Amino acid sequence: MEVVSSSHSCLAFHRTPSSAWRFLGNGLGPGHAKLTRPIRSEIFCVRSGTASNPADSGKVHASHGFYVSDVDAALQGIPKKVGETEKMIIPSLPEGTESSLITTGFWEWRPKLSVYYEKSGTDNNNAPSVLFLPGFGVGTFHFEKQLKDLGRDYKVWTMDFLGQGMSLPCEDPAPKSTSGELDEDTFWGFGQELQPWAEELVYSIDLWRDQVQHFVEEVIGEPVYIVGNSLGGFVSLYLAASCPHLVKGVTLLNATPFWGFLPNPATSPRLSKIFPWAGTFPLPSFVRKLTETVLIKLLFNSNFVISASFRTMWQKISDPRSIQGILKQVYADHSTNVDMVFSRIIETTQHPAAAASFASIMCAPKSQISFEEALSRCQRQGTPISLMYGREDPWVRPIWGIKVKQQVPESPYYEISPAGHCPHDEVPEVINYLLRGWLKNVESEGSVGVPFLEEPSYAENGVSRELEFVRGGSKKSVHVRLFGSKISLWSQLRLLLKSNTQVVVMLDC
Repeated sequence: MEVVSSSHSCLAFHRTPSSAWRFLGNGLGPGHAKLTRPIRSEIFCVRSGTASNPADSGKVHASHGFYVSDVDAALQGIPKKVGETEKMIIPSLPEGTESSLITTGFWEWRPKLSVYYEKSGTDNNNAPSVLFLPGFGVGTFHFEKQLKDLGRDYKVWTMDFLGQGMSLPCEDPAPKSTSGELDEDTFWGFGQELQPWAEELVYSIDLWRDQVQHFVEEVIGEPVYIVGNSLGGFVSLYLAASCPHLVKGVTLLNATPFWGFLPNPATSPRLSKIFPWAGTFPLPSFVRKLTETVLIKLLFNSNFVISASFRTMWQKISDPRSIQGILKQVYADHSTNVDMVFSRIIETTQHPAAAASFASIMCAPKSQISFEEALSRCQRQGTPISLMYGREDPWVRPIWGIKVKQQVPESPYYEISPAGHCPHDEVPEVINYLLRGWLKNVESEGSVGVPFLEEPSYAENGVSRELEFVRGGSKKSVHVRLFGSKISLWSQLRLLLKSNTQVVVMLDC
């Protein structure tokens, strides 16, 4: 464990200007300068005692039941035809001593506000830094599989947003009067004595953008690639649009396309004055009752109002039946082990600052610029972007990924199935494989091809692959579709109908 104090110094970073990137007309944009055709080896297959035709195209042609287990390692990354879809064998996650070591620390950004973070592979001096940002309600633990795997090749970082995970305040921002004894259900943040350090505290997306900016400047100390899931995706894009000198590229994992509902005081000062409270401390007394009611109704899909203490409410949430219900929403593959993830979420809710932090987050203002505007700025600035979305996400439906792809058609968009809202945790083998390929492409300025783009025509028309890997001694297969730059209106409508789009409450896991 290490503790880092903030010096509030501002470092100047420089990046290769977008004008210096070379374009060879392949439609992939900055950071994807050239597609190189991989060297293909001619493989002869013996089938019923007869060798395959040497005049064939050089690809491995196989029937549905064809598989050679002894050459799995040699065939990693080489596509094989299985029916109409090519199959690729990708690496499994490392185990034991093969994994990269994870270390933890606290960074004191502001008085009484410390940020918890984890890192791995920081001894890889010549490797780029990759920063992972979590969704709402989770934290660093959600990226353990990336830290252990990608930390072998890169400098990998992740953090908890302020007001979440282990980045909750260490003191009550608005304690009650000291007279009298406090009952066991006392929450932080609902008193009348506002502390000086919390006078302007609001757990908003603007705060998290500033948090990440200073963390990159003061702790990491160099420009980074940012990978964000859900809320973390919005923050990643927001930072890249605001501070392009700090961000080398962005990967969105089922990024939520909006956050917050109240007007931002910086962009709509008159309109924001209409609302008497916007997430500041101390929280009004009525907010406690509202917070408890809303939480119960959202988490249990209840149609009735429950008046309960915060302690009773979280006892209901920690019930195994409640956890099972949440699991079925978030993860498409219910065999995925998420015991640790949800136990850490429940652990966070037991902190005395949890209730007030949740209320502040839910009532905080919108960001100063929208998700669409942040995306447009990144495109104008030449920031490389990649998209990796789980198809079975019940909250960020596939149509949202298509809308992002349409706005940045030069960016690769991978749709993964089966996978839900958190593909990095559900199919980490696939996400890590795609991330490695995309990072190599950007770092090499296009001399290394983007995953799946062996043929130039795929950039426009797209391609599908079956990615196979071993987990827990068993083989698993995941379908991944790379969308091309040509997406018709009819394709969008068909995708919308196939995904059975529903109107849902936008909450992260």
